Amino acid sequence: MTSVIELRTFPTLESARQDLLDVYADVRADLLHLPNYAVATFAERLDRHSEEAGWVAILGYDQGEPVGYAYANTIDAEDRWWRRVSPAPAAEYTDRNAVALKEIGVRAPWRGTGTARRIHDALLVGRDEPYVTLMVNPLAGEGKVHRLYEAWGYRDIGNSRPSAASPVLTAMVRAVR
Repeated sequence: MTSVIELRTFPTLESARQDLLDVYADVRADLLHLPNYAVATFAERLDRHSEEAGWVAILGYDQGEPVGYAYANTIDAEDRWWRRVSPAPAAEYTDRNAVALKEIGVRAPWRGTGTARRIHDALLVGRDEPYVTLMVNPLAGEGKVHRLYEAWGYRDIGNSRPSAASPVLTAMVRAVR
């Protein structure tokens, strides 16, 4: 893939929602039959997350076609994100607000091109929070996704199961800069 990916920032959901849903459906196509990964379930999470403090999305476009995305919001020490992590995260991470990277995905033809990293890094530009956290299914891509996040500087801090339909996820954290 030798195209130039244009990154667009969306501080509100309205104009990005359909592109986010379309890319999500393509990225997670093999999992959509599972309740936690269904497009309708994702849409509910997306709508809820977009109302939270500090929400922003970055979408990557190749010649106008949405090819990848990430979105995040700000969380504080009392956020359910942290309360569901076991063991409890160190105060170092929770004593100030953090960025919770809620979703990231890139369509297959653009994987391995650096697109995901560019979207990720653009999402963190200008953030005031000292740490960014994410949750990953350790089985995703036969462990490749978890190893990718480790290569980006994230480290494991615990496990979480956000809902009964969700697999057990690995909570990871790294400095924003």
